[in-house]
Order: sequence, then structure tokens, then C-alpha cells
Amino acid sequence: MAREGREHGNREERDSEFVDKLVHINRVAKVVKGGRRFGFAALVVVGDQRGRVGFGHGKAREVPEAIRKATDAAKRALIRVPLKDGRTLHHETRGHHGAGKVLVRPAPAGTGIIAGGPMRAVFEALGVGDVVSKSLGTSNPYNMVRATFDALKRQQSPRMVAQRRGRSVAEIISRREGQKSAEASA
Repeated sequence: MAREGREHGNREERDSEFVDKLVHINRVAKVVKGGRRFGFAALVVVGDQRGRVGFGHGKAREVPEAIRKATDAAKRALIRVPLKDGRTLHHETRGHHGAGKVLVRPAPAGTGIIAGGPMRAVFEALGVGDVVSKSLGTSNPYNMVRATFDALKRQQSPRMVAQRRGRSVAEIISRREGQKSAEASA
């Protein structure tokens, strides 16, 4: 019994490291014989602000229960995103889901998070401090969040690229720096 209590205490500490952002609540109605029964659907983004983020949605008759279910689903679906200097992304990426299309771009230090509603919540939970993004398609928060996650899953660090190509990280970075100087002189 004591062992279970300690594990539960550790779990509480582990859960407290996550930041959760409520993105959207939707009231849904089911028409029944006596009238309408209302329920709630919640979309939540959870992250540790150090490169791990997840989203989930939950449905229930009461708002707090829907939020709890969504938070639990988000914690089960965490992904790791490589960050450059712990503050921005490595490269520009596009993501899409359905009609939701997004463009995410790294930004210089001090820029801040330039993103609309649902995308801002994802970046804040992820721990990105400087990013520029644009939603090009729908404004539906569910599709925007899924499109943002699609873009984040496509992020690759120089280490990942070097490993895939069988080269060293220095070769990959020096080649990128060489291209930038050639473009500047042209």
C-alpha cells in the first residue's frame, strides 16, 4: 500500500511539470424525446516547455470533466520536437490537416511568438520563444492544431540529418553556412 502511495506522489510531481492550455470548448446538443441534452467537447494542448507537446480532446456532460479527459488524452499523445538553442525551430516547415494549412518559421531572438490563437497555445506549451507562423487555411481550431502538429513532426535537427546521411554535424552545418554566404554574395 505504501508503495502505491509513493508512486502516486511521484506521478503528481511528474504531472505538475506539464503546462496545459485550453484551446477550445464546444457545446454540443443531442435532441431527445424530452428536449435537448447538452454536452461539452474540449480541446487541450499540454507541454513541458522543453520540447515535448501533445494535444487531446475530450467530451463529457460537464465542462471540467471534458477538460480533464482532454488533458489526459494530450499527456498520452506527447511528441518531442527538436528546438534550436531551446528557443526556436531549426527550419521552416509547412503542415496540413484537412483544410487547415500552416506555415511555421524560425525567428531571431527577441521576436516572440507571432501566431494566432490555437497555434500560439501549441508554441507556448512547447516552450518555443521565437517563431513566426501563419494559418493559411481554415480557422477551425481542431484542424489548426492538427496541422501545426503535422508541421512540428516534420522538424529535423542537424543531428538527425547528419545521422540519416552518414555525415558529421559539422559537415551539415558548414555546408549550410557556405550556401548562405554564396546567396549573400549573389
